[in-house]
Amino acid sequence: MTDVLNAFRDRELAQKIVREIHDESKGLDELRFMHVCGTHEDTVTRSGIRSLLPDNIKIVSGPGCPVCITPVEDIVKMREIMKEAYAEGDKIILTTFGDMYKIPTPLGSFADLRSEGYDVRVVYSIYDTYRIAKENPDRTVVHFSPGFETTTAPAAGMLNAVVEEGLENFKIYSVHRLTPPAVEALVKAGTRFHGLIDPGHVSTIIGVRGWEYITRDYGIPQVIAGFEPVDMLMGILLLIRMVKNGEVKILNEYTRVVKYEGNVVAQKLIEKFFEVRDARWRALGTIPKSGLELRKEWRELEIRTYYDPEVPELPDLEKGCICGAILRGLALPPQCPHFGKTCTPRSPIGPCMVSYEGTCSIFYKYGALF
Repeated sequence: MTDVLNAFRDRELAQKIVREIHDESKGLDELRFMHVCGTHEDTVTRSGIRSLLPDNIKIVSGPGCPVCITPVEDIVKMREIMKEAYAEGDKIILTTFGDMYKIPTPLGSFADLRSEGYDVRVVYSIYDTYRIAKENPDRTVVHFSPGFETTTAPAAGMLNAVVEEGLENFKIYSVHRLTPPAVEALVKAGTRFHGLIDPGHVSTIIGVRGWEYITRDYGIPQVIAGFEPVDMLMGILLLIRMVKNGEVKILNEYTRVVKYEGNVVAQKLIEKFFEVRDARWRALGTIPKSGLELRKEWRELEIRTYYDPEVPELPDLEKGCICGAILRGLALPPQCPHFGKTCTPRSPIGPCMVSYEGTCSIFYKYGALF
Protein backbone atom coordinates (compact mmCIF):
# COMPACT_ATOMS: atom_id res chain seq x y z
CA MET A 1 0.00 0.00 0.00
CA THR A 2 2.85 2.39 0.84
CA ASP A 3 4.37 1.83 -2.61
CA VAL A 4 1.02 2.62 -4.22
CA LEU A 5 0.66 5.87 -2.27
CA ASN A 6 4.26 6.89 -2.91
CA ALA A 7 3.57 6.75 -6.64
CA PHE A 8 0.88 9.40 -6.16
CA ARG A 9 3.24 11.56 -4.09
CA ASP A 10 6.12 11.41 -6.58
CA ARG A 11 7.69 14.84 -6.94
CA GLU A 12 8.93 14.42 -10.51
CA LEU A 13 5.57 13.10 -11.69
CA ALA A 14 3.80 15.99 -9.99
CA GLN A 15 6.13 18.50 -11.65
CA LYS A 16 5.49 16.89 -15.04
CA ILE A 17 1.73 17.22 -14.57
CA VAL A 18 2.14 20.85 -13.49
CA ARG A 19 4.05 21.57 -16.73
CA GLU A 20 1.26 19.94 -18.73
CA ILE A 21 -1.31 22.03 -16.87
CA HIS A 22 0.55 25.19 -17.86
CA ASP A 23 0.84 24.05 -21.47
CA GLU A 24 -2.81 23.03 -21.79
CA SER A 25 -4.13 26.22 -20.19
CA LYS A 26 -2.28 28.68 -22.41
CA GLY A 27 -4.66 31.05 -24.14
CA LEU A 28 -7.70 29.93 -22.13
CA ASP A 29 -9.97 32.30 -20.24
CA GLU A 30 -10.02 31.97 -16.46
CA LEU A 31 -11.31 28.56 -15.35
CA ARG A 32 -12.73 27.94 -11.89
CA PHE A 33 -12.79 24.36 -10.64
CA MET A 34 -14.62 23.49 -7.44
CA HIS A 35 -14.05 20.61 -5.07
CA VAL A 36 -16.46 19.65 -2.27
CA CYS A 37 -14.14 17.84 0.12
CA GLY A 38 -12.21 18.91 3.20
CA THR A 39 -9.54 16.30 2.51
CA HIS A 40 -9.10 17.64 -1.02
CA GLU A 41 -8.69 21.14 0.40
CA ASP A 42 -6.09 19.80 2.83
CA THR A 43 -4.13 18.28 -0.07
CA VAL A 44 -4.41 21.42 -2.20
CA THR A 45 -3.33 23.76 0.60
CA ARG A 46 -0.73 21.55 2.28
CA SER A 47 0.93 20.81 -1.06
CA GLY A 48 0.79 24.43 -2.26
CA ILE A 49 -1.06 23.38 -5.40
CA ARG A 50 -2.70 26.77 -5.93
CA SER A 51 0.75 28.40 -6.10
CA LEU A 52 1.81 25.92 -8.81
CA LEU A 53 -1.09 26.69 -11.15
CA PRO A 54 -1.16 29.32 -13.90
CA ASP A 55 -3.02 32.53 -13.09
CA ASN A 56 -6.03 31.55 -15.19
CA ILE A 57 -6.72 28.31 -13.24
CA LYS A 58 -8.48 28.76 -9.92
CA ILE A 59 -9.40 26.12 -7.34
CA VAL A 60 -12.28 26.99 -5.03
CA SER A 61 -13.65 25.10 -2.05
CA GLY A 62 -17.33 24.18 -1.83
CA PRO A 63 -19.41 22.70 1.00
CA GLY A 64 -17.05 19.81 1.71
CA CYS A 65 -17.15 19.88 5.51
CA PRO A 66 -20.18 18.05 7.02
CA VAL A 67 -19.49 19.41 10.48
CA CYS A 68 -19.32 23.00 9.20
CA ILE A 69 -22.77 22.81 7.60
CA THR A 70 -24.59 21.15 10.52
CA PRO A 71 -27.39 23.55 11.50
CA VAL A 72 -27.08 25.58 14.67
CA GLU A 73 -30.60 24.53 15.64
CA ASP A 74 -29.69 20.84 15.70
CA ILE A 75 -26.71 21.38 17.97
CA VAL A 76 -28.82 23.53 20.29
CA LYS A 77 -31.68 21.01 20.22
CA MET A 78 -29.36 18.19 21.24
CA ARG A 79 -28.11 20.34 24.10
CA GLU A 80 -31.69 20.94 25.20
CA ILE A 81 -32.51 17.24 24.90
CA MET A 82 -29.69 16.50 27.32
CA LYS A 83 -31.01 19.04 29.81
CA GLU A 84 -34.59 17.81 29.51
CA ALA A 85 -33.58 14.18 29.85
CA TYR A 86 -31.39 14.82 32.88
CA ALA A 87 -34.23 16.73 34.53
CA GLU A 88 -36.38 13.62 34.10
CA GLY A 89 -33.70 11.34 35.51
CA ASP A 90 -32.56 9.97 32.13
CA LYS A 91 -28.82 10.67 32.29
CA ILE A 92 -28.03 10.33 28.60
CA ILE A 93 -24.47 9.71 27.46
CA LEU A 94 -23.88 11.86 24.37
CA THR A 95 -21.15 10.99 21.89
CA THR A 96 -19.93 12.85 18.84
CA PHE A 97 -16.75 13.55 16.89
CA GLY A 98 -13.99 15.85 18.10
CA ASP A 99 -14.59 18.69 15.67
CA MET A 100 -18.37 18.63 16.19
CA TYR A 101 -17.73 18.73 19.95
CA LYS A 102 -16.27 22.24 19.61
CA ILE A 103 -18.61 23.81 17.03
CA PRO A 104 -19.85 27.14 18.46
CA THR A 105 -23.47 28.26 18.60
CA PRO A 106 -24.98 31.38 20.18
CA LEU A 107 -26.10 29.16 23.09
CA GLY A 108 -22.91 27.16 23.50
CA SER A 109 -21.17 24.05 22.19
CA PHE A 110 -21.15 20.40 23.24
CA ALA A 111 -17.84 21.16 24.96
CA ASP A 112 -19.65 23.81 27.01
CA LEU A 113 -22.35 21.25 27.81
CA ARG A 114 -19.73 18.91 29.24
CA SER A 115 -18.28 21.72 31.34
CA GLU A 116 -21.77 22.12 32.81
CA GLY A 117 -21.62 18.55 34.14
CA TYR A 118 -23.33 16.55 31.38
CA ASP A 119 -21.84 13.30 30.12
CA VAL A 120 -20.50 14.20 26.67
CA ARG A 121 -17.81 12.04 25.11
CA VAL A 122 -15.68 12.38 21.99
CA VAL A 123 -15.49 9.23 19.85
CA TYR A 124 -13.56 8.28 16.74
CA SER A 125 -16.36 6.27 15.15
CA ILE A 126 -19.96 5.26 15.75
CA TYR A 127 -18.61 1.84 16.76
CA ASP A 128 -17.23 3.50 19.90
CA THR A 129 -20.77 4.63 20.72
CA TYR A 130 -21.99 1.05 20.29
CA ARG A 131 -19.28 -0.14 22.69
CA ILE A 132 -20.25 2.50 25.26
CA ALA A 133 -23.91 1.45 24.98
CA LYS A 134 -22.92 -2.18 25.60
CA GLU A 135 -20.90 -1.16 28.66
CA ASN A 136 -23.73 1.00 30.07
CA PRO A 137 -26.96 -1.01 29.57
CA ASP A 138 -28.82 1.06 32.18
CA ARG A 139 -28.23 4.38 30.36
CA THR A 140 -29.41 5.82 27.04
CA VAL A 141 -26.45 6.42 24.75
CA VAL A 142 -26.93 8.87 21.86
CA HIS A 143 -24.60 9.50 18.96
CA PHE A 144 -24.95 12.97 17.42
CA SER A 145 -24.32 11.70 13.93
CA PRO A 146 -23.12 14.11 11.21
CA GLY A 147 -21.54 13.32 7.88
CA PHE A 148 -21.94 12.87 4.18
CA GLU A 149 -22.36 9.53 2.43
CA THR A 150 -18.99 8.28 3.66
CA THR A 151 -20.03 8.50 7.31
CA THR A 152 -23.65 7.54 6.70
CA ALA A 153 -22.63 4.10 5.45
CA PRO A 154 -20.98 2.95 8.72
CA ALA A 155 -23.83 4.56 10.66
CA ALA A 156 -26.33 2.44 8.72
CA GLY A 157 -24.17 -0.64 9.26
CA MET A 158 -24.04 0.03 12.98
CA LEU A 159 -27.80 0.54 13.16
CA ASN A 160 -28.24 -2.79 11.41
CA ALA A 161 -26.05 -4.49 14.01
CA VAL A 162 -27.94 -2.80 16.85
CA VAL A 163 -31.29 -3.98 15.48
CA GLU A 164 -30.07 -7.53 14.98
CA GLU A 165 -28.66 -7.60 18.50
CA GLY A 166 -31.67 -5.92 20.10
CA LEU A 167 -29.59 -3.23 21.81
CA GLU A 168 -32.36 -0.93 23.03
CA ASN A 169 -30.32 1.84 24.70
CA PHE A 170 -28.49 2.88 21.49
CA LYS A 171 -29.91 5.98 19.72
CA ILE A 172 -28.75 8.54 17.20
CA TYR A 173 -29.51 12.13 16.28
CA SER A 174 -29.17 12.11 12.50
CA VAL A 175 -27.78 15.18 10.79
CA HIS A 176 -26.53 13.26 7.77
CA ARG A 177 -26.43 15.07 4.44
CA LEU A 178 -26.06 14.16 0.76
CA THR A 179 -23.32 15.76 -1.34
CA PRO A 180 -24.61 15.88 -4.96
CA PRO A 181 -27.80 17.82 -4.04
CA ALA A 182 -25.61 20.52 -2.45
CA VAL A 183 -23.65 20.87 -5.68
CA GLU A 184 -26.90 21.07 -7.62
CA ALA A 185 -28.18 23.78 -5.25
CA LEU A 186 -25.03 25.85 -5.79
CA VAL A 187 -25.44 25.61 -9.56
CA LYS A 188 -29.07 26.68 -9.35
CA ALA A 189 -28.11 29.57 -7.08
CA GLY A 190 -25.68 30.86 -9.69
CA THR A 191 -22.31 29.79 -8.29
CA ARG A 192 -20.04 29.75 -11.33
CA PHE A 193 -17.51 26.99 -11.90
CA HIS A 194 -16.33 25.24 -15.04
CA GLY A 195 -15.63 21.80 -13.60
CA LEU A 196 -16.07 19.76 -10.46
CA ILE A 197 -13.54 17.61 -8.60
CA ASP A 198 -15.62 14.97 -6.83
CA PRO A 199 -14.57 13.54 -3.44
CA GLY A 200 -13.10 10.08 -3.66
CA HIS A 201 -14.47 8.77 -0.36
CA VAL A 202 -18.06 9.85 -1.09
CA SER A 203 -17.68 8.29 -4.50
CA THR A 204 -16.66 4.94 -3.03
CA ILE A 205 -20.22 4.80 -1.67
CA ILE A 206 -22.32 6.35 -4.46
CA GLY A 207 -20.05 5.42 -7.36
CA VAL A 208 -19.56 7.26 -10.62
CA ARG A 209 -23.26 6.91 -11.35
CA GLY A 210 -24.14 8.94 -8.25
CA TRP A 211 -22.66 12.02 -9.94
CA GLU A 212 -23.78 11.47 -13.51
CA TYR A 213 -26.91 13.61 -13.34
CA ILE A 214 -24.84 16.71 -12.49
CA THR A 215 -23.05 16.40 -15.81
CA ARG A 216 -26.14 15.30 -17.73
CA ASP A 217 -28.52 17.96 -16.40
CA TYR A 218 -26.16 20.91 -15.92
CA GLY A 219 -23.37 20.38 -18.44
CA ILE A 220 -20.58 20.35 -15.86
CA PRO A 221 -17.46 18.24 -16.49
CA GLN A 222 -16.41 16.19 -13.48
CA VAL A 223 -13.42 14.19 -12.29
CA ILE A 224 -13.55 11.83 -9.32
CA ALA A 225 -10.15 12.20 -7.67
CA GLY A 226 -8.15 10.61 -4.90
CA PHE A 227 -6.42 12.48 -2.10
CA GLU A 228 -2.73 12.57 -2.95
CA PRO A 229 -1.07 15.53 -4.74
CA VAL A 230 -0.78 13.64 -8.04
CA ASP A 231 -4.47 12.71 -7.81
CA MET A 232 -5.49 16.35 -7.47
CA LEU A 233 -3.15 17.59 -10.17
CA MET A 234 -4.42 14.90 -12.55
CA GLY A 235 -7.99 15.93 -11.75
CA ILE A 236 -7.19 19.53 -12.63
CA LEU A 237 -5.40 18.52 -15.84
CA LEU A 238 -8.28 16.28 -16.96
CA LEU A 239 -10.79 19.07 -16.36
CA ILE A 240 -8.69 21.56 -18.34
CA ARG A 241 -8.49 19.13 -21.25
CA MET A 242 -12.24 18.52 -21.20
CA VAL A 243 -13.03 22.23 -21.19
CA LYS A 244 -10.46 22.91 -23.90
CA ASN A 245 -11.90 20.15 -26.12
CA GLY A 246 -15.53 21.04 -25.45
CA GLU A 247 -16.16 17.70 -23.71
CA VAL A 248 -18.81 17.35 -21.03
CA LYS A 249 -18.43 14.05 -19.22
CA ILE A 250 -17.41 12.49 -15.92
CA LEU A 251 -14.04 10.77 -15.54
CA ASN A 252 -12.85 8.50 -12.73
CA GLU A 253 -9.23 9.24 -11.82
CA TYR A 254 -9.61 7.25 -8.56
CA THR A 255 -10.08 3.89 -10.27
CA ARG A 256 -7.98 2.14 -7.65
CA VAL A 257 -10.87 2.58 -5.21
CA VAL A 258 -14.05 3.88 -6.90
CA LYS A 259 -16.30 1.63 -8.99
CA TYR A 260 -18.97 2.78 -11.41
CA GLU A 261 -21.79 1.33 -9.29
CA GLY A 262 -20.19 2.27 -5.94
CA ASN A 263 -20.64 0.19 -2.80
CA VAL A 264 -23.97 -1.51 -3.41
CA VAL A 265 -24.06 -3.18 0.02
CA ALA A 266 -23.61 0.19 1.74
CA GLN A 267 -26.24 1.79 -0.50
CA LYS A 268 -28.78 -0.87 0.45
CA LEU A 269 -28.11 -0.41 4.16
CA ILE A 270 -28.48 3.36 3.88
CA GLU A 271 -31.75 2.91 1.99
CA LYS A 272 -32.95 0.41 4.59
CA PHE A 273 -32.65 2.84 7.49
CA PHE A 274 -32.83 6.32 5.98
CA GLU A 275 -35.18 8.29 3.76
CA VAL A 276 -34.36 11.47 1.87
CA ARG A 277 -35.80 14.76 3.07
CA ASP A 278 -35.28 18.48 2.44
CA ALA A 279 -32.71 19.70 4.96
CA ARG A 280 -31.11 22.85 6.29
CA TRP A 281 -27.39 23.45 5.83
CA ARG A 282 -25.68 25.98 8.05
CA ALA A 283 -25.08 29.22 6.11
CA LEU A 284 -26.58 27.68 2.95
CA GLY A 285 -30.28 27.45 3.81
CA THR A 286 -32.63 24.60 2.98
CA ILE A 287 -31.49 22.32 0.16
CA PRO A 288 -34.11 20.02 -1.42
CA LYS A 289 -33.65 16.28 -0.96
CA SER A 290 -30.29 16.68 0.75
CA GLY A 291 -30.91 15.24 4.23
CA LEU A 292 -31.34 11.77 5.64
CA GLU A 293 -33.81 10.94 8.40
CA LEU A 294 -34.56 7.56 9.89
CA ARG A 295 -37.52 5.84 8.30
CA LYS A 296 -40.73 5.56 10.32
CA GLU A 297 -40.16 1.88 11.03
CA TRP A 298 -36.85 2.74 12.72
CA ARG A 299 -37.90 5.86 14.63
CA GLU A 300 -37.27 4.11 17.96
CA LEU A 301 -33.57 4.53 17.13
CA GLU A 302 -33.90 8.34 16.87
CA ILE A 303 -33.62 10.29 20.13
CA ARG A 304 -36.04 12.96 18.87
CA THR A 305 -38.80 10.37 19.03
CA TYR A 306 -38.57 10.66 22.82
CA TYR A 307 -37.45 14.27 23.31
CA ASP A 308 -38.23 17.10 20.90
CA PRO A 309 -37.78 20.45 22.66
CA GLU A 310 -38.43 23.69 20.82
CA VAL A 311 -35.42 25.89 20.14
CA PRO A 312 -35.35 29.58 19.23
CA GLU A 313 -34.48 30.80 15.75
CA LEU A 314 -30.77 31.55 15.81
CA PRO A 315 -28.32 33.21 13.40
CA ASP A 316 -26.17 30.78 11.43
CA LEU A 317 -23.01 32.87 11.75
CA GLU A 318 -21.52 35.62 13.85
CA LYS A 319 -21.48 39.10 12.32
CA GLY A 320 -18.73 39.48 9.75
CA CYS A 321 -18.04 35.75 9.36
CA ILE A 322 -17.93 34.82 5.64
CA CYS A 323 -18.06 31.05 6.14
CA GLY A 324 -21.22 30.98 4.00
CA ALA A 325 -19.40 32.56 1.06
CA ILE A 326 -16.50 30.15 1.53
CA LEU A 327 -18.87 27.17 1.51
CA ARG A 328 -20.36 28.48 -1.76
CA GLY A 329 -16.95 28.74 -3.41
CA LEU A 330 -17.26 32.52 -3.60
CA ALA A 331 -14.39 33.41 -1.26
CA LEU A 332 -11.26 32.08 0.39
CA PRO A 333 -10.41 32.50 4.09
CA PRO A 334 -7.88 35.36 3.79
CA GLN A 335 -10.70 37.52 2.43
CA CYS A 336 -12.47 37.32 5.81
CA PRO A 337 -11.66 40.24 8.15
CA HIS A 338 -11.68 37.85 11.13
CA PHE A 339 -9.34 35.22 9.65
CA GLY A 340 -6.20 34.73 11.74
CA LYS A 341 -7.04 37.75 13.89
CA THR A 342 -10.22 37.49 15.92
CA CYS A 343 -10.94 34.01 14.50
CA THR A 344 -8.38 31.26 15.16
CA PRO A 345 -8.65 27.58 16.10
CA ARG A 346 -8.23 28.57 19.77
CA SER A 347 -11.02 31.13 19.59
CA PRO A 348 -13.12 30.31 16.50
CA ILE A 349 -15.95 32.55 15.37
CA GLY A 350 -17.34 30.36 12.60
CA PRO A 351 -17.62 26.63 11.93
CA CYS A 352 -15.15 26.75 9.03
CA MET A 353 -12.39 27.43 11.57
CA VAL A 354 -13.38 24.68 14.01
CA SER A 355 -13.53 21.49 11.99
CA TYR A 356 -10.29 19.98 10.72
CA GLU A 357 -12.14 19.69 7.38
CA GLY A 358 -13.06 23.37 7.41
CA THR A 359 -11.34 25.54 4.80
CA CYS A 360 -10.44 28.27 7.33
CA SER A 361 -8.89 25.74 9.69
CA ILE A 362 -6.86 24.23 6.85
CA PHE A 363 -5.63 27.62 5.61
CA TYR A 364 -4.67 28.60 9.15
CA LYS A 365 -2.92 25.29 9.81
CA TYR A 366 -0.67 25.60 6.77
CA GLY A 367 -0.27 29.36 6.81
CA ALA A 368 -1.95 29.79 3.45
CA LEU A 369 -2.46 33.43 2.51
CA PHE A 370 -3.25 33.09 -1.21
